[in-house]
Order: sequence, then structure tokens, then C-alpha cells
Amino acid sequence: MSSIAKDRTLASQAYLRAAVADGGGVRVSTSLLLLDTVAAIGFAVGLAGGVVAVPEGVAVMAPWALLASVSAIARGAFAMLATRVGASGAYRAKTRLRQRIVDAALHRAPGSEATTGTLMSAAIDEVDAIDGYVSRFLPARMAASIAPLIVLGATAVASPIAAAILVATFFPFLAAMILAGGAAADVSRRQFIALARLSELFADRIGALPIVLAFRAEGREAAALGDVAEDLARRTMRVLRVAFLSSGALEFFAALSVALVAVYAGFNLLGLLPFPVPEKLDLGRAFFVLALAPEFYAPMRRLAAAYHDRQAAETAAERLAAVEQAKAAPSSVVPVWSNTVPKIRFESVSIRYDGQDRAAVSEVSFEAYPGMIVALVGPSGSGKSSLLQLLLSLAPLSGGRVLIGDDDLAEIGSIAPIAAWMGQSPLILPGTIGSNIALADPTASPERIAEVARTAGLSPMLLARGGLAAVIDARGSGLSGGERRRIALARALLKPAPVLLLDEPTAHLDAESEARLIEAIARACTGRTTIIATHSAGLAAIADLVIELGEQA
Repeated sequence: MSSIAKDRTLASQAYLRAAVADGGGVRVSTSLLLLDTVAAIGFAVGLAGGVVAVPEGVAVMAPWALLASVSAIARGAFAMLATRVGASGAYRAKTRLRQRIVDAALHRAPGSEATTGTLMSAAIDEVDAIDGYVSRFLPARMAASIAPLIVLGATAVASPIAAAILVATFFPFLAAMILAGGAAADVSRRQFIALARLSELFADRIGALPIVLAFRAEGREAAALGDVAEDLARRTMRVLRVAFLSSGALEFFAALSVALVAVYAGFNLLGLLPFPVPEKLDLGRAFFVLALAPEFYAPMRRLAAAYHDRQAAETAAERLAAVEQAKAAPSSVVPVWSNTVPKIRFESVSIRYDGQDRAAVSEVSFEAYPGMIVALVGPSGSGKSSLLQLLLSLAPLSGGRVLIGDDDLAEIGSIAPIAAWMGQSPLILPGTIGSNIALADPTASPERIAEVARTAGLSPMLLARGGLAAVIDARGSGLSGGERRRIALARALLKPAPVLLLDEPTAHLDAESEARLIEAIARACTGRTTIIATHSAGLAAIADLVIELGEQA
């Protein structure tokens, strides 16, 4: 393993230890697995005692049979409880980790290159990948370090030579486990990455489905998805082949060990050993060591079966750690704003995204006083939207500074707590018109929602559709572009925020719809500091200050 791969593995393991630390679930599951081993010893004792007592009749056999039966039932109960406790611990660990990943995804640092599909795959598939690691691998690993010693000690009491045989055959078994694990590690990692890539690609294409259909690219995209799926299938088959070979090797050495113990016990009983040994087995001890021999390898076989869970979890940990590392640092200053928003001042602001040769915005300066409407105008690519996104910590500040009153935006991070947003592609969710408006404030009263709907100019549409309780689907149920914008405007108005940020609110509307929406925006801006990014001369006309951004940066 290269030093880079080793460092990556160590980092993944450290991340997993911190991420899946549970309240004792792994320890309890491990304890139950160890109790299963103890019960296996009890079963072997009962079986050996029952065999020896056969000539003496049922009365003598009964206690031994009862011991074997109780031990067998206990084994089943301990195994079932270990599975349940492990699953419960995994559920708690996944819930906490998923909350962290979603929080990191929602608070990404400006300029983060992660796509929606990448973040969805991280929050769902990659968090789920730690399930087997917590519920199966960790308990199996801890049990595998203790349980064989318990079995070995019990075997040594009955037959030191049989215990020596188990120890001698353990080292080839361990070597086979290490070789199998090393062979499986790389192919498992590549298979998991291929699965994550397919999930990300599928999620991104579903989000862009209207565009794909509009440009009749469904055949090309379906072929691309098919290629990725075929690559995943090939990698999955490689994982299965390696798993089959490694399982075969492990089973061979385990069976060889049991066979050697059986041969030794049989020849010892018959007195046919070709060499002298310092012990003479009776029937009870011979049956005991023979029944217990498979249990010596059972914990290691359980660990080997769960090894793929470790590989999947470590690969997922690399990607999850990257998502958390991209989370924006918490603000070093917590501003205290009064009901009146402070002045917003841009001083020689520049924005350049990672990987771009040219700045999106260069040397922009202006001041927005409380209650003022500022219009940012310019051609596409001149940086209008970037300036709005900068205020919400969605774009990187590369030069200059932005002051919110006396506070530096670089220190407070975002003005989102005091800002309402309206974009050119409003989010519409299945539900009612009223519930879509209420996204900005789920606690708002019906009267308040109706008021902002009237201010946004939704009255004619509500009258035609049956009011705020009218049901709409995810596609908007026939809502026009202007109606969607008005719902977004009403949503922005519902938030009691003194700053209003509007990104191309009238884009792609016909002249009549644009004129009506401009009237609604003018009413909505009353008493709020408003910054608008727009191409529209009509919308810019209602502004107190117009900032010309000029040619594309």
C-alpha cells in the first residue's frame, strides 16, 4: 500500500471513529457475541456429556441434553439480540451523521463545486454505507479479538494438544484473511465509487429533465447512464469474484483445522497415533474438542464476512469528510441588528470563482441606505446575480469588502437572517398555493398569508383557482411564469425581513405580465432595502439607484 493510500485509509478510519461513536451499542453487541461463544462452550459440554451418558440411560442423559438445549436456545437469542442492538446503534449513528452532512450541504463555503447529485448521494447512499460497519463489522472485529481466546482456553483444559493444533492452523488462516482483505480493498473501493457516480449522475439528470427533453437529448443521456451502469455491473462482478475466492480460502483453512482436530481425537481414542503424546483422551473430552473446534474460527469467519462493510464505509468516509470540509466556517461575529436594517456598503468588491481565469465582478462600489431600491443592471455574465449571492455567502469575496452597518460581511458570513430572496426560478412544491407561500414562515396565520398574496398581486389568480387552498403539483399545475413569480414574491414578503433580494424577477415574462409584476414589486419594496438584479429597463425605473455593471467581466 502506498503512503498516500495509507494516509487516506488512516484519515477515513479516524473520521469513522468520530462519526459512528455511539452510546454503547457496539460494546453491547460485542458482549452479546461473546456470550454466544460462551453458550457454544456450554453446548459442546452438553453434547459431549450426553454422548458419554448414552450407555447409562435417559435419566443420566437428561441433564446433559437440557444443558445442550438451553445453550442452543441461548445462542440463537444472543445472535438475534446482537443483530438488533447493532442495527439500533447503526440507526443512531446514521441519523447523527446524516444531520451533520445535510447541515454541511446547506452551509457550503462559497465557490463549492459539489453538485446537487453529489450532495444527495452523500446524504443518502454514502451515509447508509456505514450501516454494516457499525452493526456488523465493529462488533465482529472486537469479538474476533477475544472470542477465539475463550474457545482456545476451554479447548486447552480438555486437550492441550488439540489447542496447539488450533493455534498452529490459525496463522495460515490469518494470512489468508490478510491477503483476501488486501485483494478486496481496492476493487470494493472502486465499485463503491462507481455506484456513487451513477447515483450522482442520475440525480443530476432527473433535476435537468425538462432541459434534456427540450433539447431532445434523452437518447444521449440514457446511453451515458447505461454506460455508467454497465461499468458498475462489471466492477460489482469483480467484487463478487474476489469475495468468492477469499471465502473459499478461509473456509479451506477452517475446515482443515477442524479435520486435523478430528483426526487427532479419533486416533488418540483408538491409540493409533504414530507418535507419543503426553495425554490420553476419553470419549467425552474428544467429543468436546471436536464440537468446539469450529467455534474457534467462527468469530474470524464472521469478521471476514463483514469486511466488505468496512471497505464501503471507509470509501464513503472519504467523500463524507470532503462534504464536511467544504462547510463554511461559523461566523466570528454575531451581529445584533435592530428592526431598521443598517446601511449596506460595497467597497471595491471583486468576485472570482475557483478555477476561473477571470473575475465575475471587479471593483464594484455603491451604498444602499435603509429603504432604498438599488437596481443592478448589465448584460448576462456581468456579475449581477453574484453580488446578490455574495450577501448570502453563496459566492466568494475575492477583493474589497462589504459592510453591513459597522459589521464586515467577511466576519458575519451572511445577511440571510434579515433578508428575503426571490429568484427567477421559484421553487414550487406539491401542496396548496397557501402552503407554498408559507414556506417562508410556517407559523404565519391564514390572514397574514392572504395579505401578502394580495400585495403580490395574486388576487385574480386566487379568484380563478378557488383561493389559497387550491392544490398544485410539483410542476405548478398550469401556473404561468408570472404567477410563479408572484407566489415567490408573496413568499419573500411573508418573511419579516428588512432586506429584499430579487434576482431577475421579471425575466422571460411578456410585457403585460412584466408590467403587472413590476407594480407588485414596487408595492412590496415599501419600507425595505431592496437590491434587484435585472435586465428590465421598466424594473430598473422604480429604483432609487441604478448600478451599471457594464460588459461581461
